[in-house]
Amino acid sequence: MATSIRASPHSEIGTELIRDWEPEDVPRAYIVLVHGLAEHCGRYERTGALLADAGFQVRSFDLIGAGGSGGSRWDIDDWSRYHDQIGTHLEWARGHGKPVVLMGHSLGGALCLGYLLSDRPQPDMAVLSAPALGGAAGWQKVLAPVLARFMPKVSIPNPVNGEHLSRDPAVAEAYFADPLVVTSSSVRFGAQLLGEIDRLNDELSKLTVPTLVFHGEDDRLVPTRTSEPLGDVECVDRKVYPGLRHETLNEPEGPAVVGDIVEWINSNL
Repeated sequence: MATSIRASPHSEIGTELIRDWEPEDVPRAYIVLVHGLAEHCGRYERTGALLADAGFQVRSFDLIGAGGSGGSRWDIDDWSRYHDQIGTHLEWARGHGKPVVLMGHSLGGALCLGYLLSDRPQPDMAVLSAPALGGAAGWQKVLAPVLARFMPKVSIPNPVNGEHLSRDPAVAEAYFADPLVVTSSSVRFGAQLLGEIDRLNDELSKLTVPTLVFHGEDDRLVPTRTSEPLGDVECVDRKVYPGLRHETLNEPEGPAVVGDIVEWINSNL
């Protein structure tokens, strides 16, 4: 397995940081991996390496305004720009003539789902980890659009507690020590995310791409119940891991979770 990291020129944001994990042999499929809120693709080193060891070529990238990519930190003026960014990497993956899997965690899962429910060229499969389909308080839903109208770029903290992430305390320690982790986002980012969550929940039945959804039973950031409606969609397989928290891939059982992902992808190839 070989890993490469590079900063690539991007016409809109200046620079886009891209990370690739390559298997030793010819890839069985290509996986495009989308990270979550506040973080960056470098937090998926273990997951990317495990997937590459299983025979997949994995690409991840820092979203607009995140990690090593350009753009205002966690601020977006048009939500579809994220889908454009995902589409660019899916196009790259499809160009290799192999099956393509779109995978995302939390916010990344919501972004992937938004892409899947659009009229854009589709991947062959999707894998969603704790997709962000709810969890906001009622007052946030009421105030966010108002605040976004009058002070869109004001940044507010994200309600993240280290214990929410994983039962492994080293995960939280590394998270808060990471200079590329930014635990706040703009008001208009929040307002657009809440609007997108409503749209996705209204359109779940339109999903047609074979999709694996998994969630930690003890997720307090994105409650497990929020992904339950996805389990009723015909093309979706949903799995809940007892005792695991929000970042199931960063739990001590993370390698076993990756093993389940590999098994599911192989069964659908």
